[in-house]
Amino acid sequence: MRRVVAHLDLDAFFAAVEENLDPTLRGKPVIVGGGKRGVVATANYIARRYGVHSAMPLVTAHRLCPHGVFVAGNHRLYRDYSRRLMNILGEYSPLVEQVSLDEAYVDLTGTERLFGPVTHTARAIQQRVQEELALSISVGLAGNKLVAKVASDMEKPHGFTVVPHGTEAAFLASLPVERLPGVGPALLRKLRDRGVRTVGDLARVPERLLRLSFGEWGCTLAHAARGEDHRRVESREMVKSISRETTFPDDVGDPEVLESTLIALTEDVCRRLRRRHLEARTVTVKIRYADFVTHTCSRTLTQPRDVDEVFFQEVISLFRRGRTRRYRVRLLGVGVGNLTPRAWQDDLFDQRIPLLRELDLKLDAIREKYGREAVKRGLTAGRR
Repeated sequence: MRRVVAHLDLDAFFAAVEENLDPTLRGKPVIVGGGKRGVVATANYIARRYGVHSAMPLVTAHRLCPHGVFVAGNHRLYRDYSRRLMNILGEYSPLVEQVSLDEAYVDLTGTERLFGPVTHTARAIQQRVQEELALSISVGLAGNKLVAKVASDMEKPHGFTVVPHGTEAAFLASLPVERLPGVGPALLRKLRDRGVRTVGDLARVPERLLRLSFGEWGCTLAHAARGEDHRRVESREMVKSISRETTFPDDVGDPEVLESTLIALTEDVCRRLRRRHLEARTVTVKIRYADFVTHTCSRTLTQPRDVDEVFFQEVISLFRRGRTRRYRVRLLGVGVGNLTPRAWQDDLFDQRIPLLRELDLKLDAIREKYGREAVKRGLTAGRR
């Protein structure tokens, strides 16, 4: 049986939700992003005409589109919309792989007996999202994940692109090589230096030469250029890392403010760990100074944990050891990696950990119901 994979990507998701919340925003350039020195999370298609795009500094966005409507964003609301989207997708297949809040793969192989032709099913999903969520979504339909993802981006917004079996290489050939997932700026420069401009150009490069130039990634590029991708749609993909960072409105030199901010970031990261029933062994602290020099330092624990108190000690220790410059700090971040599923049997000889986790879970429940600011630790008192 031939595989059929749909990639669905909400169009300008955060901005579209804000327009649902406030219909007076429709027809205006809407830019979502928090703080004067943050970055753009999403810009609607009107704002994009002025050159505004995701990950652009908000200062630049203000300069390009001074008459734009800048919205801080409501991530709790976005998560709710995302959950509703995934519920709709789950009605059509048990194999739904959520990639982010606004995109997912759905394996529609064999669903014809239930819902009819797959193209009709994908159209029905697109229509339901429009009617039930009042959101526009673009759909790519193909025989594998890679081609489906490229296809979904072809006719945004509200695009619908089908790539029939056997036409994958021809579909990709004329596209700029940067359309392939994973081809970022650094790799793009190297490919262009070798005369590769389109996916078709890449497909004509012998695989052995790509392997010599790029190692194992060269083999992946060769397969991608031919439209080949054997990855399955995984209903629950393991998260590899969880991180949180913040940019200060003004550069900060006060150690009390910096450390209390790190504690707040660590609380948020650990809460996400517990929500996913995961534990982490590696913790990383990121420090970006006022002159944009960035320093990171990490430590790996002897065993994985998901308890705030354990990571508080590690984060503060890493920060004090890693802050080697006298410059003020622009940005701080905390991340955890080396993740494993939660081991429900704790160390029999350390009863402190279960008690601390019980406290953390109660705090999680309070914040989930009443908001993140409902209860605070005294350690975060110095935070701006």
